[in-house]
Amino acid sequence: MKIPYYPGCAVQTTARNYAISGMAVAEKLGIELVELPKWNCCGVFPSLVTDDLMRHLAPLRNLIHVQEMNEAGIVKDEKRVVTFCSMCYHTLKEANLFVKDTEKLEKINTYFEGEKDFAGGVKEGYKGKIEALDFLEVLRDIIGYDRIAKEVKKSLKDLKVAPYYGCLALRPREIGIDDPGNPTILENILEAVGAEVITNPNRSQCCGSYHTVDRKDIVAKLTYDNLIYPLRNGAEIIVTCCPLCTFNLDFRQKEARKLHRDLQEIPVMYYTQLVAIAFGLDKQFYGVDLDLHYVDPKPLLKTKNLY
Repeated sequence: MKIPYYPGCAVQTTARNYAISGMAVAEKLGIELVELPKWNCCGVFPSLVTDDLMRHLAPLRNLIHVQEMNEAGIVKDEKRVVTFCSMCYHTLKEANLFVKDTEKLEKINTYFEGEKDFAGGVKEGYKGKIEALDFLEVLRDIIGYDRIAKEVKKSLKDLKVAPYYGCLALRPREIGIDDPGNPTILENILEAVGAEVITNPNRSQCCGSYHTVDRKDIVAKLTYDNLIYPLRNGAEIIVTCCPLCTFNLDFRQKEARKLHRDLQEIPVMYYTQLVAIAFGLDKQFYGVDLDLHYVDPKPLLKTKNLY
């Protein structure tokens, strides 16, 4: 099964471990993620103005590339595009909702007139038929939890894992991939690979987002709030689905511990990394040797005979 794949910026840089493990998991499950030619940044940062048509150009240009992939025969009749990054997913999905209004779609397509497609031809406007998917949806709705469980070669039964979703994969409801108040998709995947899931009451709270740049004090407080409850419940590791959440929960632990001495260090990993481990894939696909973790997960994994 070939599905167009939108990487986005983060998984090419600070979240390479997400893409490496995710691509390997997809391949193991029989899915070939075909990268969009000449993709661009989704734009991600929300607009604060009422007339925000311009901010949707970047994500919609990527959805047009999916149309072009079908026209070029790279994929066949494939109207879906998959991404790992919650921020990218949210932005693509939001842009799609924006152009459900025919008048807005017609207006925004005037901005694409004269552009070249990735093969050098004349770019067509967006037709509004492409569906953006978070890879979590692929695992739940296309693959299924039972199939995931059948691929397990190395159970995570001794690992106590607390899931953390953050905001962008869940809210608003018309964009979210799960119940924003009581999501279960990460829990179900972790249970399918044998992990012991630890309750995290703050799993859908904000991580602080881009305040990590200018208000580290706010992010440090949120990091403490989002980690202390799973730690008290016995969690040994936090699992995420968003590069920005991962950065804040992992790299901002240092600031949080300066303010809260009762906060213990805890590793933060992407769910795809744990699935790759459970599938018995080669260590190069775990993404733990890339020096991208502030709290090194390898010592914990070694004590559990998982590395």
